[in-house]
Amino acid sequence: MKIGISQLIAGNISTDEFLQAAKSNGYEAVELSLKREGPITPQTPAEELDSIRDRARENGLELVSLTLNHLTGNLLDSGEAQRIGIDETRHGLEMAARLGARCCLHTLGQLRPDLFYDDAYANAISALRELATTAKEFDMAIAVEFVWNGFLFSPLETRHFLEEIGSPHIGFYFDPGNMAIFQYPHHWVRILGPHIKMVHMKDWKGRALKGEWTPLLQGEVDFKAVMAELRTAGYQNPLISEVPPTLAPFDQTAQAIRQIRDAG
Repeated sequence: MKIGISQLIAGNISTDEFLQAAKSNGYEAVELSLKREGPITPQTPAEELDSIRDRARENGLELVSLTLNHLTGNLLDSGEAQRIGIDETRHGLEMAARLGARCCLHTLGQLRPDLFYDDAYANAISALRELATTAKEFDMAIAVEFVWNGFLFSPLETRHFLEEIGSPHIGFYFDPGNMAIFQYPHHWVRILGPHIKMVHMKDWKGRALKGEWTPLLQGEVDFKAVMAELRTAGYQNPLISEVPPTLAPFDQTAQAIRQIRDAG
């Protein structure tokens, strides 16, 4: 498993500066971020994407994933909001393929008081079934992440959700820090095993939203158990840091991920 880092935590630096920081701090893989405003946006031309791909390779970095943080639509909704979300996701998949990535992180959208959970569940399945065709076309995976948006709070429910979609191109983006608040992250790995497409690395201390993010190995995530379950599931993709430099320097986090990987 390679050691990776996400552009989500890079702040306002340019993509070139991010790639250089990744290389100089000992990372081997990178995850880029598509945002409405930032270094990479839906309006970034194809020629610039080609240049970013080439510069990553020149720095010896594998460009593995793209986060879709630019969405104005909502895959949990119906009608126009869902259609916008589908179209934007398709564009993100196309951009990711141009960059040479193989996975797009997706958080699906938001619930509302008038958008009932069962309807949102059905809407998300229909949207992702449609998007699976595009993902297959680009040989790409869409990985759904659990992000406290009030949706898919159980690993059993998440597995059932993915099985209902029924596509190898739609899977799960595992982040142990996100579920450590409520549950034991390694349980999610065992239950969702083959559905896991990519892994973020974060740690957390404290329960029920009364805690805080910590540097890796200073929180309550049982990384030894997590790594044992990941290996049993056959996971071989990168372990991607989402630890901001305000918590720990980039090089310290890279060392911690190596320690977790090698000891697990």
